[in-house]
Amino acid sequence: MAAFRLPDSFPLLRYTEVDRMSSEIVLHPSSDTRALAEKQQQLAAVRVELAEMEAEMAQFRAQLKAFEGRYLRQVGVLYAELDEMEARITEHEAKLFDSDGARQRADEARQRAQESHDAAFGEASEDEEFDPPATLKTLFRDVAKRIHPDFAKDDAERDYFTLLMARANQAYRRGDVETLQRMLDDHTELHAVSASESVAAELLRIARQIQHAKRDVAALETERYMLRGSEIAMLFQDAETAALEHRDLLTELATGVREQIADAQRRFDLIDKQINVHGR
Repeated sequence: MAAFRLPDSFPLLRYTEVDRMSSEIVLHPSSDTRALAEKQQQLAAVRVELAEMEAEMAQFRAQLKAFEGRYLRQVGVLYAELDEMEARITEHEAKLFDSDGARQRADEARQRAQESHDAAFGEASEDEEFDPPATLKTLFRDVAKRIHPDFAKDDAERDYFTLLMARANQAYRRGDVETLQRMLDDHTELHAVSASESVAAELLRIARQIQHAKRDVAALETERYMLRGSEIAMLFQDAETAALEHRDLLTELATGVREQIADAQRRFDLIDKQINVHGR
C-alpha cells in the first residue's frame, strides 16, 4: 500500500501547533447569558437593599413601640390621672352651675378621661425596650433576602413567602435566633435554583422580582418618612437628644404632669367646698 502524501501546496501542521491553537479557542457567552448575569447582579443588589431596609424598619418600628410603652408607663398614666381629675372637676361644675353647657363639658371631659385611661393601660404600655444584637440583625437580613414576597416565582409562592416574612418579623421582634436560623436553613435546602428553567423565563422572572423589590423599597422609604414625622417618633428623638445631655426627658415630663395634677386637686377641693356650701 502506497504511503499517503499531502499535496505540496497543503500547509504542514505539526501536532504541537494544533494543540496550541486548540488551547487558544475562547467561548464567548451569548447575549441572553450576559443579560441574565447582569440581571442576577441587579437582583442581588436590590435584595440586599430591601433586606437592609426591612431590618431597619423592623427595628425602628420596635423601638418606637417600646418607647411608646415606656412613655405610657411613666407619663401616660399621669395624664390619665390628670384627665380623670379634670373630668371630676367638670362634673362638680355641672352640679354647681346646673346648665346644659356645663353638663356637655363634663361629658366631653369624661370621654377624654376614658380615652386616656385606655391608652395608658392598654397593650402598648406593656412593650419593652428593643435593642437587637448585631448577629440578630445580620441573620434577619439573610432571611429577608431569601423569603421576601417580591422574590417569589409565582402567586402561590408569594403568598407563602408573605406568611414566612410575617413569621420572620415576629421572630426578630422576640430575638428568636433559633427560628430565624431554621427558616434560613429550610429555604437553602428547599429552594435551590432550577436548572431546567429557560434563560428567557428566568430573565422575565428576575426582571419582575427587581421591579417588585424596588417598589417595596420605595414603600418602606415612604413609611420611614411618615414614621419619623409622627408625634411619638419626634418625642423619641427628643428623648435621645436629652439623653446625650444626661437628661431624662420622660422624667421631666412626668414631673410637669404631677404639678398639673396637684393644681387640679386644689381646684377640685375648692369646687367641692362650694358644692357643700350650696348643698348640691
